[in-house]
Amino acid sequence: MAVKLKPIDQQIIVITGATSGNGLATARAAVARGAAVVLAARNEVALERIARDLRAQGGRVAICRADVAIEADVERIADVAIDAFGGFDSWVNNAAAATYGKVDKVTMADHRRVFDVNYFGLLKGSLVAAAHLRARGGAIINVGSVLSDRSSILQGPYSATKHAVKAATDALRMELAEEGAPVSVTLIKPSAIHTPYPEHARNYMDEPPRLPPILYDPRLVADAILFAAEHPRRQLYVGFFGYLISLGGRFAPGITDVLMTKWGRRLQTDADQPPDLAIADNLYEPRQDGAVDGHQDYHVRSSSWWLEAQKHPLAATAATAAAGAVALFAWSAARKRREAQDA
Repeated sequence: MAVKLKPIDQQIIVITGATSGNGLATARAAVARGAAVVLAARNEVALERIARDLRAQGGRVAICRADVAIEADVERIADVAIDAFGGFDSWVNNAAAATYGKVDKVTMADHRRVFDVNYFGLLKGSLVAAAHLRARGGAIINVGSVLSDRSSILQGPYSATKHAVKAATDALRMELAEEGAPVSVTLIKPSAIHTPYPEHARNYMDEPPRLPPILYDPRLVADAILFAAEHPRRQLYVGFFGYLISLGGRFAPGITDVLMTKWGRRLQTDADQPPDLAIADNLYEPRQDGAVDGHQDYHVRSSSWWLEAQKHPLAATAATAAAGAVALFAWSAARKRREAQDA
C-alpha cells in the first residue's frame, strides 16, 4: 500500500523528549504550522509551562509525563494521544540521554541507562507507533545522529546506541514495507546541534563537555522532522559537516580514527564554559528544562544547504548542473579571449 502522509496542519504529532533542544524546537514549529501535538518528557513542570505557552498561541496540545525507558510510560503516551485527539499521524522518537568520558570510565549501570533511553525507549516507541499506524497510515521519525555512522571518542555509549537505532530503524522499515503497511520510517541524522545536550549529559571528564564544531541550529532538525512527517524519506542528514564525518568513517576509517584521537578531546571540552548546575546531568532524573538552544556561547549555523538538497534533490541536481554549465561557459569564453589575444 502506498504511503500517503497528511499536511502538517492536518496532523497529530507525538514528540518524545519535548522539553528541550530538538524536541522543543519541533513542538513549537509543528504548532506554528497548525498541527496538534502530544508532548512527552520526564519534567512535568516544564511540560505544563510549554503547553501553556503553546496554547496561548492557539496551539492544540496534550502532555504526558513519561520516561521512555519505562515501557508502560511509552504505551501511556499513545493512550494520551488517543484520548485527547483520537490518535496520531506521526510519532517522533527524540528523547535521548548521554555521557561524556572514556568507555572504561563509564559505569555499566550508566551504559545500560543510555541504552534504555536511546535504544529501547526508541524501539518501544516505534513498535507502539507502528501498531497504531498500520491501520491509518503515517510516519515514524527516529532521531539518530551522524554518530549512527561513525563513533566518536568520549561518546562511546551514545555512539553505540545510535548505531543500534539505525539498525532497528532499517529493519522496521523493511518489515513494514513487506507487510504493505502505509507507514513511512525515517532516520534523522543531525550533526552537532546547539542544544543543551552537553549540559544534560553525565560527565566523567575533568573538564566541562561541549559539542564539537561546526554547530547547527536545532530549528534545522525540527525542519527535517516535519519534512519527514509530510514526505516519505529513508534518512535526512542535518548539516554537511556531520555528513563529511560519516563519509570519513565509511571510506577512510583509519585516518578518521587518527584525527579523532588527536583532536577529539580538545574539540569536546571547554574549561571556560562550565554547565549551569541547575541543568547538569539529567541521566536518571529530570533537571531544569525548557530551552531549545544550548547555554554555551558558540557560533551556530542557521542554515544547511545539504538538508535542502536532500529535501529537494531534483532542484539541487538542476542547480548544480546549471552552475556547472555557467562555469563551463565562463571558462570557454575566457579561453577564447586568450586565444584571440594570442592571435
